[in-house]
Amino acid sequence: MTVHPDDTMPGSRRRRPAMLIGAAVVAGAGVGLAAVYGIGSFRRNAGGDAACRPAMETARRLAPLVRGEVAAVAVATRPQKLPELAFQDRAGQTRTLSEWRGRMVLLNLWATWCVPCRKEMPALDGLEAKLGGAHFQVVAVNIDTRDPDKPRAWLKETGIEHLAYYADASAKVFQDLKLAGKAFGMPTTLIVDPQGCEIGKLAGPAEWASDDAVKLITTALGG
Repeated sequence: MTVHPDDTMPGSRRRRPAMLIGAAVVAGAGVGLAAVYGIGSFRRNAGGDAACRPAMETARRLAPLVRGEVAAVAVATRPQKLPELAFQDRAGQTRTLSEWRGRMVLLNLWATWCVPCRKEMPALDGLEAKLGGAHFQVVAVNIDTRDPDKPRAWLKETGIEHLAYYADASAKVFQDLKLAGKAFGMPTTLIVDPQGCEIGKLAGPAEWASDDAVKLITTALGG
């Protein structure tokens, strides 16, 4: 038998009816509020963002391919639009994720102080070399907050040739994704459909140039 703390206290049996009545009143009030606020909200959001409905079918097609080198990818069960993310290009011009509408994007956040990030960069470069083009691009955003020359120098030393350089020295892009429940650590990678809807995400590194990853992205592209 499970003994609750109140059962061992003098007079607990006498107080219990009053406590149960109080709990019932609170529960009833909660049901009433849910009826007024919660149910209406649920009905409004049940279908999700209309722009993301095609992403649902893409996510379903990807689910069986989450294995091997990309087994840790979490396919979205209810695709949602990502927040408007802003970062800078190599020339220091502000760019936003919405500029990639019409293309599938593998959005990756990385930093030179993140060992797993550095480890997977050649694979991201390899994926861009294999599939990058008019319909797909790897968008790798550096979030080093000190010495902006360091990540560019590291990419050159490492021989990363196919990735365009993007950075956010404020790391706000990470915070925005964290607030949206899409980023929990580094590296963070999201698969984003042409409408800007999340199809899948990964917390941690992956061999993005592997056959498993190429198959995953090719399928997302409709291949």
